[in-house]
Amino acid sequence: MAKAKYTTHLGMFDILPDESPKWRALENIIHEEAAKFNFEEIRTPIMEQTELIKRGVGQLTDIVTKEIFAFKKGDSNYVLRPELTAPVVRSFVEHHLDQRGGSQKLYYIGPMFRAERPQKGRQRQFHQFGVEIIGSDDPVADVECIAFMMQIYKRIGIKNFNLKLNSVGDPESRDAYKSVLRDYLKPHFDSLSELSQKRFDKNPMRILDSKEPEDQEFIKNAPVISDHLNEESARHFEKVCDYLRKLGIEYTIDPLLVRGMDYYTRTAFELTSPDLGSQDALAGGGRYDLLVQEIGGKPTPAVGFAAGMERLMIACEELNIELALPKKVDIYIVSLGDNARSWALTALPKFREAGISATMDYLGRSMRAQMKDANRENAVYSIIVGDNELEEGKFTFRNMHESEEESLSLDEILTKLS
Repeated sequence: MAKAKYTTHLGMFDILPDESPKWRALENIIHEEAAKFNFEEIRTPIMEQTELIKRGVGQLTDIVTKEIFAFKKGDSNYVLRPELTAPVVRSFVEHHLDQRGGSQKLYYIGPMFRAERPQKGRQRQFHQFGVEIIGSDDPVADVECIAFMMQIYKRIGIKNFNLKLNSVGDPESRDAYKSVLRDYLKPHFDSLSELSQKRFDKNPMRILDSKEPEDQEFIKNAPVISDHLNEESARHFEKVCDYLRKLGIEYTIDPLLVRGMDYYTRTAFELTSPDLGSQDALAGGGRYDLLVQEIGGKPTPAVGFAAGMERLMIACEELNIELALPKKVDIYIVSLGDNARSWALTALPKFREAGISATMDYLGRSMRAQMKDANRENAVYSIIVGDNELEEGKFTFRNMHESEEESLSLDEILTKLS
């Protein structure tokens, strides 16, 4: 087989016809469960202003420093969106969605882009679904967000996962903790990774999110933020934990969980699965009460999560979970000769109007080749049409799975299938 002249970019892939039903099935599950939770879909452009992503995600995050696809066109700076929380919040502010009343319960499905080293379940173009609840600081919003996330995996049939939970506090708690953390890390500053040294002054909490080997020993022995939460933050976190227990949602508290974005406050959570190996993250999120104001809106509390769809597909493969039924077509018309092909072409719309999927041969092949193609297409029934059948007005109607056939008119076939 000759090598293709043009191929996809590194870390980007085609979703081929054999795979697309799985994606469509997953998207349908998300839409259906979102409706049950009364979430509304939002769709934003794939490109956003570079400054929005830098301000929203954080100047010193790996995403901004290493991974964004950014370019300039004329006087404008664009970026292919690396995540969707900042774009959704931008849309919330731009279109004054707060004026709709109440908290805005939004969900999304779509592609993201990050220039990172491709590996299993981690590509440069990847897909996420997620929710954002904007306008409520009630712990109920945090728990509903987590409950929706868990419901998606429960609906699919994935049970082998762990929910990790932490609180990163409000600004007052964070400032107190940052001071303690700097005091702890300062004697080890020269031994920290270069990136962690850059984070030391502006946001030392991000050091806890480092994957660099030289940082791990210091992270393991670092003071934990739960010891430095003020009364309001501690009460909020206890309410979240209490509500999760009442819903029967199991969790473990991970004091080093800070998430990868600078905009998180209070609740932070992550869902992992051992079925994914070392790259075990399925989904993650938390509360981000500072982000709306950071990008130009009024102070507005919010909470949300994002989940990788490729990671979810891998977990389904590992657990032998079929998201979609095998492909099939209801009717395959086997046509023999020009007159039969003309009849078949005019018969197809009648089946489709009746809600019956139908197709025919496009290549003028032999009957044997067409029957073979009908089997490949997993046709439930075939209709064999030639000059004799046209003259009689009766056609061979064959059950492809049971090898039974009978001679029927088109109207009789339509009635039978209906």
